[in-house]
Amino acid sequence: MKQEKVILGIDPGTNVMGYGVIKTLGKKVKILHLDVKHFSKLKDHHTKLKHLFETTLKLVEEYLPDELAVEAPFYGKNVQSMLKLGRAQGVIMAAAMYRDIPVTEYSPRKIKQSITGSGAASKEQVATMMEKAFNQRLTTQFLDATDGLAVALCHHYQAGNPVSSQSAKNWEEYLKKNPGRISGKK
Repeated sequence: MKQEKVILGIDPGTNVMGYGVIKTLGKKVKILHLDVKHFSKLKDHHTKLKHLFETTLKLVEEYLPDELAVEAPFYGKNVQSMLKLGRAQGVIMAAAMYRDIPVTEYSPRKIKQSITGSGAASKEQVATMMEKAFNQRLTTQFLDATDGLAVALCHHYQAGNPVSSQSAKNWEEYLKKNPGRISGKK
């Protein structure tokens, strides 16, 4: 029996947080919502973090996700930006865990690789692939929303990838443990 699952994907940021919510049933995936939340007009970093936490709690309460996927901070030359992003990711994760929602994080490269086939893809390329994946025009003026959607879809793809689970470290090990999966073998 196929299990329905709701996944909330978040692209964290202290000025703009993008998010996407999908519902899955087996391999079928449907967009429930995608949007951005703005925090740039708030007075200081700590106030932004408080609003990130509250916004994530509201999203969890509204969409009741089974799982939350979040983009991990990327290593860059600007240490202050990386620290702020890490804090944003931390409060998002804390809000989900506060409501007992399992959290998984993915590197930006992993998300882009999963969605476009290239870990170096641009935000525009990710958005284009989201439109193709869902066969619909995504009318959003901010690429952070399609990035949040990409995080959720990446999580769905990884859940369906037997090698990404803890039970096998690579395809060779997986096939040894699951010989019935090889075509022609029983």
